[in-house]
Amino acid sequence: MAAYLETAVEIAREAGALLANLFEKRIGFELKGDFDLVTAADRASEKLVVERISTHFPSHSIVAEEGGGHESGGEFRWYVDPLDGTTNFAHGYPLFNVTLALEKAGQLIAGVIYDPIRQEMFAAELGGGAYLNNRRVNVSKVERLADSLLITGFPSYKRHLSINVHFFHQAAMATHGVRRSGTAALDLAWVAAGRADGFWEFGLKPWDMAAGILLVEEAGGRCSDMRGDARLLKGLHLVATNGRIHDETIGLFGEVFAGQYRVPLQQISPS
Repeated sequence: MAAYLETAVEIAREAGALLANLFEKRIGFELKGDFDLVTAADRASEKLVVERISTHFPSHSIVAEEGGGHESGGEFRWYVDPLDGTTNFAHGYPLFNVTLALEKAGQLIAGVIYDPIRQEMFAAELGGGAYLNNRRVNVSKVERLADSLLITGFPSYKRHLSINVHFFHQAAMATHGVRRSGTAALDLAWVAAGRADGFWEFGLKPWDMAAGILLVEEAGGRCSDMRGDARLLKGLHLVATNGRIHDETIGLFGEVFAGQYRVPLQQISPS
């Protein structure tokens, strides 16, 4: 697995340099559907990543966000998000990354998330721990949801219909606060590094979360869906925590799913 991870790090670093260069040029974007953005940077980064993986591992399948991958029928499959945080990137907001993960026979075995602006390389391999710039990282030691800091995200499509605002409100009232960065992969990496105690989001795709799930678990954390089910890459939602607050977080979300609010949503006064 070391060879896979080393190659993934090399590819992510090269793609990240490409993204950083294009970020400085403030290139334009187009709409993919009603709300999702796509830029020339997404396509250029994906082309680079897919070409590099195909050169190193020609028998491996590749699932990539912009559709540039291919299926080989083998047991190895890469999940690639060439630019996670496209909306941030398109608006000049310096929080985005490139992420790659490798699955063997349905099990995640290697993953990287690279933030080119901060030059932070998060990397993990199955059974080998999680690392930030070659320094081992671990999840936080916060024991109670009430003492935690959480992160979440909102899908860019049909934002006005997102039910996550209900979960956001309850979580914000039950914790030290909830942050929203606009890049799920980095959110997961930051949980793995102990910068936040938990993360949840609806509507993620496998390429958004594959590397991050492995990072969190190798850093000592726990991942599930928002009802506590372990099915992840094909699931409707994801929770990743330091493990210590996981059951309490799932309990809070279970109340929201059931329409039981600890703190009612307040009506806005017209005066």
